[in-house]
Parts: sequence; structure tokens; C-alpha cells
Amino acid sequence: MELAFIPSPSRGVLYLGPIPLRGYAFCIIIGVFVAVWLGNKRWIARGGRAGTVADIAVWAVPFGLVGGRLYHVITDYELYFSEGRDWVDAFKIWEGGLGIWGAIALGAVGAWIGCRRRGIPLPAYADAIAPGIAFAQAIGRWGNWFNQELYGKPTDLPWALEITSSADGRVPGTYHPTFLYESLWCIGVAFLVIWADRRFRLGHGRAFALYVAAYCTGRAWIEYMRVDDAHHILGLRLNVWTAMFVFVLAVIYLVLSSKKRPGREAVVEPGASDGEADGDDESVGEGKEGESVGEDKEDESKADEANDEAGSAKKT
Repeated sequence: MELAFIPSPSRGVLYLGPIPLRGYAFCIIIGVFVAVWLGNKRWIARGGRAGTVADIAVWAVPFGLVGGRLYHVITDYELYFSEGRDWVDAFKIWEGGLGIWGAIALGAVGAWIGCRRRGIPLPAYADAIAPGIAFAQAIGRWGNWFNQELYGKPTDLPWALEITSSADGRVPGTYHPTFLYESLWCIGVAFLVIWADRRFRLGHGRAFALYVAAYCTGRAWIEYMRVDDAHHILGLRLNVWTAMFVFVLAVIYLVLSSKKRPGREAVVEPGASDGEADGDDESVGEGKEGESVGEDKEDESKADEANDEAGSAKKT
């Protein structure tokens, strides 16, 4: 007898008149806003200007969405280009299907373009937004809950996820809520990066590399639990191999970067302290003006003394 389980929503879309409001899309949008908000706070704390993170996100987010969709379509091409499938569905991003590996890779290209236009080092920007990306992933995973997708093996645990849909080969029942596992893992990764960044003053892209390594660690075992169709290589799902490969790259970068460029960037955004410099100039100007006034008063007192002496001489 099932005592408890996580229910799935009866539908993943609500209609406001003719306008569809999709839960998956809302989760992605909220995640982006959280990432930009937290990234902005961290960027300012590092000495950058307010609004810079959002300006660069204008480049990074669209590139990331395209990259995430491309990775999904390429690695699951049979869902869109096999017999009986409609290739137009490959463009229906609102129905789910974003690969984080492609999103981060192409999103980094967009961020690089934005950073280059502002004269900002990409590693410093990546460090600032790393925890926000993890939080965004944690929120975005709930979009899979709305779509009743990407769940794990059957289970009767109290926190099992109930799948009610039978579309696309689903079998109704209770399964491991891998979306929830990954969401909680991403929250832990975000707090880990924030703590390590404060404790060790990570710089030059190392906070971002830590995020990547920590996320890959969790993604590997969570991916192994999933039962949806996927390509396998030597008995392991493709995304498990991807997670292991990216993990190794992140660790190598952490080690080499720590040796080659220890510490943190002194300046993350050129000209961000112009306001302070202007203030200094104003204070200097006030000082000079004060000195000038003092000199004028001193000259006046000397002239008075000379007049007094001249008057005394005439009297004598």
C-alpha cells in the first residue's frame, strides 16, 4: 500500500484565454532571473558595476538556450527525425528538452562576446555567476516535473514520484524523482561554491570550475538512475560519459589555474571605480580652494600690518 508519494500535476500548461502558460517555461524564466540577480550581487561585491551581469546575460542566455536545444536534438535525434516523427518538433523548446552541456558551452560563447564588448575577463564573470547558474538549474529541473519526464527507476519510497501520463511510452506508476534529486544537488553545489569562494577567495575561473566539477559528480549518479531512452556507450548512458569527461577537465583547470594564477583578480571591470575617482578629484579641488582662501586671508592681514606701520611712521 502506498502511504505517500509526490503527485505529478494533471497538466503542464494553463491557458489565459488563448495564451498558453507552460510550467516548464516558467521554471526556466524564474531560474534565469535568479541567476542574474545573484550574479549581479556577487559582481558588485567583486568591484564591478551594477547591471553588467544583466547586460552580458542578454548575450549568454539566448546562446545558452540554442546550445541546450541543439545538444538535446543531436543526442536524441531519433525523437525528431526518425520515421513517423515530425522534424518541426525539434523547435518546440517549450515541450521540454534542454541539454545542460550544450547550454553551458554555447552560453559561454555568448558570455565571451558580451564580456569582450565590455572589456571584462570572462573567467571573472564566470566566477560571479557560477552559484546563480546552479540555483537556476535547481529551479529549472521542476520543469521536468510539470512535463512528467526524466524520472528514475520504479520505487515505493515515501518520496516516490507518481507518473500518471501514458504518452510517449510512459508507464503510470511511482518512480525515483530524479528531477528532485538533481534540484537538491544543485542547491548544495551553489552553497558549496559560495562557501569555498569566501573561504579561499577563488579567482580566475576557479569558482566556476568548482561548480562544474561538483555538478558533474552528482549528475553522473543521478543520470545512472534514469530509465528514459538514451544512447549508451560501453554500457553507460552518454550523459554519464559526458559528466565524467567534463569533471576531469574542470579538475585539471582547477589545479593548473591555482598554480599559474593564484589569488583573485584585483580589477574585474575596468573603470568601475570612476565614481570614486571623481569623488577624490572633487575633494582635492576643495582642498586647493581652501588653501587659496587661506592664502588670500594671510595676504590681507600682512597688508593691514604694513598700513599700520606706515601710519605710525607718519605720526612720529
